[in-house]
Amino acid sequence: MSVEASIREKARELGFDGCHFTSAAPPESRERLDDWLQAEYHGEMAWMARRVERRHDLQKVLPGAQSVIVLTLNYFPEGAKSDESAESMSSSASDRPRGVVARYARYRDYHKMVGKRLKALAEWLPSLSGVDVRSLPYVDTGPILERDLAERAGAGFIGKHTNLISRQLGNWLFLGEIVTTLELEPDLPERNRCGTCRKCIDACPTEAIRAPFQLDARRCISYLTIELRGSIPEALRPAIGNRIFGCDDCLAVCPWNRFAQEGNMMRDYRRYDLDQPDLLELLELDEEGFYRRFAGTPIVRTKRRGLLRNVCVALGNVGDQSALPHLERATQDPEPLVVEHAEWAIKRIRERYEPLLTGM
Repeated sequence: MSVEASIREKARELGFDGCHFTSAAPPESRERLDDWLQAEYHGEMAWMARRVERRHDLQKVLPGAQSVIVLTLNYFPEGAKSDESAESMSSSASDRPRGVVARYARYRDYHKMVGKRLKALAEWLPSLSGVDVRSLPYVDTGPILERDLAERAGAGFIGKHTNLISRQLGNWLFLGEIVTTLELEPDLPERNRCGTCRKCIDACPTEAIRAPFQLDARRCISYLTIELRGSIPEALRPAIGNRIFGCDDCLAVCPWNRFAQEGNMMRDYRRYDLDQPDLLELLELDEEGFYRRFAGTPIVRTKRRGLLRNVCVALGNVGDQSALPHLERATQDPEPLVVEHAEWAIKRIRERYEPLLTGM
């Protein structure tokens, strides 16, 4: 068995859905990254502009690097519809308003699970060779262009929504990489297979996909509800709907999702209570309650003030008059960010319902 075949077998044993190889040569998208940063499409994600030279050159990440092992992990949930959008997920038998959480966040935080297995694979690599092997594993945590490397390794192609699409698994994918000094036979790169399709562009509620393969993160709902620390621009709040953490709409409409399968590794880490959380219940969370509810999930990234900001926006968009007492209490919150968005939500609800009452 070849070294590459042995690594693939070990990766499958560890629960990964795909294992691909590419060289440690500089990524071809270096100029596109520089242009994207120059346009300030990264918004407040200042870390994207730091250590750019490492994103350009893997030798600055790991001197002597020869190869990159790209691991893919599917997180498509059992029983879900491959084209399920935020609108189709928001319906509920309950008359209480519900929120939508991006699919990847309806599990325990994948960084720890994937990182543990990547580390195990990296530590196993020296057993394949008599020479010293140095390796660095990454799970969306280091200055490397992982989607570009994944495309070059044949794991998938970067779609017009700028996410990776696998012909075998669709685009519900987590990525992990191991940069290594071990020399491996590279796989053939994947070519783009979007064709004339523009479903992801048309589906974006905020028109964040400015052109094919060009995302303005400042307008992306995932950025607005997760990465942005301050106020959400008022002009974009109505388009957020009832999304309170991330957005899957551009992913959900991709035709390649017809091949999506249930993910193996993530199955045991599903958080079913995050499928359609009760917005009014979330608005009542104090600091301790927030961390007790979301500890170990990606949602802690927003902190309490960020999540409650998002909940207020969602209630302003989908809530009725029954939400007003809850929002009134939120205007007394110690966090000014929550107060501001609660006041906006109250105004939105009153604008919707007071004309109906006066017209009766």
